[in-house]
Amino acid sequence: MVHHGAEGRATDRGPIFSVHISQEHYADTLVLTLAGRIDNSTTEGLKAGLDAYVANCRAEGDKLVLDFSKVEYISSVGLRVLMLAAKQSREQGGTIVVAALQPVVREIFEISRFNLVFECFGTTREALAKLSQAGLVAYDAKRGR
Repeated sequence: MVHHGAEGRATDRGPIFSVHISQEHYADTLVLTLAGRIDNSTTEGLKAGLDAYVANCRAEGDKLVLDFSKVEYISSVGLRVLMLAAKQSREQGGTIVVAALQPVVREIFEISRFNLVFECFGTTREALAKLSQAGLVAYDAKRGR
């Protein structure tokens, strides 16, 4: 598992927390688990972390699942980063979906209508079941199912 994150640093308003991205590959599908708050102080790290993965999310390339199970909040600036990633992926013929939105984040997605920008799934497993049978088999095998 690989971890990426924006550097945490203190400001006069308190600490800036990072967004961490961990990755796991399941056949032709890459699951990125995001963790933390996605807001003005962390979107640069998120964008930098996502760029390389989105570049490989193209026709005949990886499908991408963004697992939000560990994201507690996302701001409009964070949504913009996701929108740009989705746009780039679509232009390349790729697929990005979102899974495991926490209640507050799900509400933000619904209010901003981002549930229309991204196909949203209740769990990462549900997303894999829709995107890739081989990915689902690999996911289940890793979890002893």
